[in-house]
Amino acid sequence: MNANRRAVLAAGAAWAGLPSLARAQTGGQTGTQPAIRLGVITDMAGPYGDLAGPGSVQAVRQAVQEAAGLGLKVEIVAADHQNRPDVAANLARQWLDRDGIDALIDVPTSSAALAVSGIVREKNKVFLGSAVGTSELTGAQCSPNTVQWTYDTWMLANSTGGALVKAGGDSWYFVTVDYAFGHAVEAEATRFIQAAGGKVLGSSRFPFPGTTDFSAFLLRAQASRAKVVALACGGADMINAVKQAAEFGLARRGQRVAALLMFISDVHALGLGAAQGSVCSETFYWDLNDRSRAFSARMRASHGMGAPTMVHAGCYAATLHYLKAVADMGAAAAKADGAAVVARMKAMPTDDDAFGAGRIRADGRKIHPAYLFEVKSPAESRGPYDYYKLLQTTPAEQAFRPEAEGQCSLVRS
Repeated sequence: MNANRRAVLAAGAAWAGLPSLARAQTGGQTGTQPAIRLGVITDMAGPYGDLAGPGSVQAVRQAVQEAAGLGLKVEIVAADHQNRPDVAANLARQWLDRDGIDALIDVPTSSAALAVSGIVREKNKVFLGSAVGTSELTGAQCSPNTVQWTYDTWMLANSTGGALVKAGGDSWYFVTVDYAFGHAVEAEATRFIQAAGGKVLGSSRFPFPGTTDFSAFLLRAQASRAKVVALACGGADMINAVKQAAEFGLARRGQRVAALLMFISDVHALGLGAAQGSVCSETFYWDLNDRSRAFSARMRASHGMGAPTMVHAGCYAATLHYLKAVADMGAAAAKADGAAVVARMKAMPTDDDAFGAGRIRADGRKIHPAYLFEVKSPAESRGPYDYYKLLQTTPAEQAFRPEAEGQCSLVRS
């Protein structure tokens, strides 16, 4: 358990009787403006604890610190949903009904995020999704109260699948986590692979949570002789699968490992020796440009974070833009109508050091470029967290599913 995670878990006893909860407050009361209350629902200590978890809470705190000049009083609470939709739903209802929370942030795992989005719409509050992958959140299950900021399955499949086929990886085998995210990203990637002229030779699905031995699935992938072995999973599952793929020598046999959801925290946990040569798509990398480096330096200075993940960057950027919209409306009006706040967020151009300039579409999809990276070898790395080399950039307007194809009721034909 890293220092950040220990600090967050130790900081909050049990506020409002909820598990693994931390609380913070910043800003000053301005006139009679009420406090804006932010609730971070995340995975504090499970398979997504490093890519989201305490780092997501720290990223929200960073955004609140930087928004101090807006004159808002802001309070932050956080809790562990254990990657269970029922726990996430119960937290959401308690916070919105009893504790006056105005916006819910992060929410790893697609099933939990979809449940939270429905409750937030019912209560007319705001949901800012960062660690959620399903593109249904801006498709058939879109909501006027939800913004999906960081990535989704369509983007991952688009950035990784088609590009590798064009680079010669025209045969694929999937090792897929058996829940909504894994099913969705495999299906999305298959469409891009086939559209680019490639073919899928097979797939294996493994249970979540609890799978630690991937040998049987990797042996099937090896026997398929597919040029690309795609890992449609994330967090600890992805780390274990990549590590075992290296032990099995897939790369030596000419098979390339494509991690369809890999974060810099995963590469750090693996080490470059095991992760080298793997490819992945992200929408944020700390060393991408001067602004991303400046944001990451502030996170290190304020919170002791080694390198923020794209989920952490999404929590920061979404919170910052939300607070700008609240300040523009006034806190009282924002607390009274979550859909109106999201409408104001869509009307205002976005701009932050993590993602640069951008916008939020009518379907709630925040758009920005997507980047296809290859993990460096130990010899190529120049220092701590210098892990990626850029292979391809997909422009913002092409990186995510077109609005017209998502079947979102908020999009006018």
